[in-house]
Amino acid sequence: MIINEKRKKVGFISLGCPKALVDSERILTQLKIDGYDIVPTYDDADVVVVNTCGFIDSAKAESLEAIGEALAENGKVIVTGCMGKDKNAIKDIHPSVLAVTGPQAYEEVVGAVHKYIPQEKDHNPYTDLVPPQGIKLTPKHYAYLKISEGCNHSCSFCIIPDLRGKLVSRPIGDVMDEAERLVNSGVKELLVISQDTSAYGVDTKFRTGFWQGRPIKTHMQQLSEALGELGVWVRLHYVYPYPHVDKIIPLMADGKILPYLDIPFQHGSPRILRLMKRPGAIDNTLERIHTWRNTCPEITLRSTFIVGFPGETEEDFDLLLSFLDEAQLDRVGCFQYSPVEGAKANALDNHVPDEVKQERFDRFMQKQQEISTKRLLNKVGGTQQVIVDEIDDEGAIGRSMADAPGIDGMVYLNGATSLKPGDIVETTITHSDEYDLWADVKR
Repeated sequence: MIINEKRKKVGFISLGCPKALVDSERILTQLKIDGYDIVPTYDDADVVVVNTCGFIDSAKAESLEAIGEALAENGKVIVTGCMGKDKNAIKDIHPSVLAVTGPQAYEEVVGAVHKYIPQEKDHNPYTDLVPPQGIKLTPKHYAYLKISEGCNHSCSFCIIPDLRGKLVSRPIGDVMDEAERLVNSGVKELLVISQDTSAYGVDTKFRTGFWQGRPIKTHMQQLSEALGELGVWVRLHYVYPYPHVDKIIPLMADGKILPYLDIPFQHGSPRILRLMKRPGAIDNTLERIHTWRNTCPEITLRSTFIVGFPGETEEDFDLLLSFLDEAQLDRVGCFQYSPVEGAKANALDNHVPDEVKQERFDRFMQKQQEISTKRLLNKVGGTQQVIVDEIDDEGAIGRSMADAPGIDGMVYLNGATSLKPGDIVETTITHSDEYDLWADVKR
């Protein structure tokens, strides 16, 4: 990294989900365009920006700790992100922060940097070489593609609409142009993210846009079809189970996009799902899962669940375990219910004691570990395409089409030290455990 000693320098800490990571990338890109250098240490920075997460209490605690550390190490801190929505909660604990802005407040963050560390007056923006794809915080071979902001749902456990507002879909031409720039820069995997990917375009009534001179609707299916033309892996995250999701599965079967679907089902009890204000037709959900697998046998299904939701009985929890048995999901995350300030679920009766939450969490994870172990064992002896993420002394570490970065399993290619990050290779699976695979590169 070449640093100009005369230019102002910004340190950056990005916390939370991939959607927040994309926000950080946008802020960093603008700062770079404005002539600031981005530095990796507190000592080198003239100011530190902390992009916070405020979704659950543990995330808030992590954000406050990061702000405190930045203040102790540097002294000049600007705060942004989801937790910044509640300025007083930050100022009460860290009154010396220079400025606090909420999520998606890109101009305000950049403006605060300009205010507290003004750039040289003779800065020429044409001398700062910012790549067409902007500044990215992911490895060069994969990138997150955010297609919308906000959410129209009113799940009782969630405050995202309060933090990030209602759904606002990006114009599809802008999304596809960004995707093309990323692919042209060497990205081999696009991870499509939003708060509700399947709602893309609902707010614009699926307005028609243009890409490469042809009309294309602002709609999940047409977006997926267009992304499938770029010749890279396309992975869909945060998909709400609308009926039109069924039309995406044939694209996976045809190899247009990855056979991977991330749908947060949240629970297996119809009663708890109604309390959550989530779709509660479990039989219909299971039927659709079976249909998806009939259409695309290779499909990987990832989901997340909440245990210990207010009012959850042992019977409700047993229904959740039964759902896991029936659905046989490939990748699963689980969270213990956390009473987020402002969530409607906090007002529900019969909150579950912490020790019961923990006991149910342990049972849930044991059940899913058994399912995951069996499903991965079935892959031994078969072939898988693997994208390489890193190289160490023992070989290469990568992911199959069934694995998203940072949340799913890994594929270990022992001895494959000649590969490099971003390589996509054909492999034979030789071994498995509860969550990961081992493989040999096919010669």
